[in-house]
Amino acid sequence: MATEYRIPSGTRIGHVHLRVADLERSLRFYCGLLGFEVTTRYGIQAAFISAGGYHHHIGLNTWHSLGAPTATKRGVGLYHTAILFPEREDLARALRRLVEADYPLTGAADHGVSEAIYLDDPDGNGVELYRDRPEAEWPRTPEGEIAMYTRPLDLEALLTMAE
Repeated sequence: MATEYRIPSGTRIGHVHLRVADLERSLRFYCGLLGFEVTTRYGIQAAFISAGGYHHHIGLNTWHSLGAPTATKRGVGLYHTAILFPEREDLARALRRLVEADYPLTGAADHGVSEAIYLDDPDGNGVELYRDRPEAEWPRTPEGEIAMYTRPLDLEALLTMAE
């Protein structure tokens, strides 16, 4: 009997590539507000951005979407792009920047395994900013399975960690 294939445990999502209506507006959001850096740019049509000098975590292009309307919430497509921060303090600083810019949030949640802040980019694409708790702190069932949940995230407590 053939064994079931499983993708290697070290596999990660390398990057996401988004169609956007206005490249400059998207760069203001992802670079100006969230703090990513442009690593490569193709004129007014595309840009690749990253955190920490990686070749790119996010690609942005207008190849088939220049001037298009924002993404719909009720249809197939990308639900959100999740951006993982290394430490809780980093997530707190990101939240502080959003608050100071008066940028609207669409939600915030404590999932037991992680803490997450949700918002939309200027094209209506969902964005999740989150940090994972250490695996030893993840809630588990008596059988040892991960027991994620969705509870309100205390944004005020998180903000106290921002410098």
